[in-house]
Amino acid sequence: MDSPKKTALITGANRGIGRQTARELSARGFLVIIAARSEDSATQAARGIAEETGGEVESLVLDVSDDASIQSAAKSYGERHQSLDVLVNNAGIFPEGESSILEVDRQAFFQTLTTNTLGPLLVARFFRSYLEKSAEGGRIINLSSGLGQLEDMGGDAPTYSISKTALNAVTRQLSAKLSSKNIAVNSVCPGWVATDMGGESAPRTVEQGADTVVWLASEAPQSLTGQFLRDRESIPW
Repeated sequence: MDSPKKTALITGANRGIGRQTARELSARGFLVIIAARSEDSATQAARGIAEETGGEVESLVLDVSDDASIQSAAKSYGERHQSLDVLVNNAGIFPEGESSILEVDRQAFFQTLTTNTLGPLLVARFFRSYLEKSAEGGRIINLSSGLGQLEDMGGDAPTYSISKTALNAVTRQLSAKLSSKNIAVNSVCPGWVATDMGGESAPRTVEQGADTVVWLASEAPQSLTGQFLRDRESIPW
């Protein structure tokens, strides 16, 4: 059953920003649940982080692009825990080779929206009951991107950009609906980070990319909700 530790579930936590977030929250004493599509990847990441931090780390199979997988993961989580303090919607995809919104492939566009936008919404929906039982208030953190900012959006990475703009809208909607349940919901722009997705030439480290996520999960005021943040500061949508 539940540990007295705060719990954090992080999707796509087997690598990149998700894994760094898991590592840092584990080091801070959170019980961390590594969620990933592959059972082997989730188990190996959980074992590795536990060895690094000495913390309590579990694995969970969860494919954010599959409704049945999300529902099954929520049920499996409920068999081990009664509440959830932090949900980090980190999993996402970046379609390669897109040059123009006028040429995007319909199926690729649909898959990107399913994974990057609808997936986080459904994860939040199925894990909502556990977040509502958080003793100090639940927190949902959605990994967005500066490419999703409408303020200065250009023509780069069209389907990815649109999926993140839509995710920001999901953040605002969830924040409005869940504030009465003491659940804070925010989006984070981690910047261009050197990960498998960002590439080795990216100027920001994975630690820099995870910093605001970790801060929102552990230190930010519970009253902070419905915001888009980078480096712990609100930025325009």
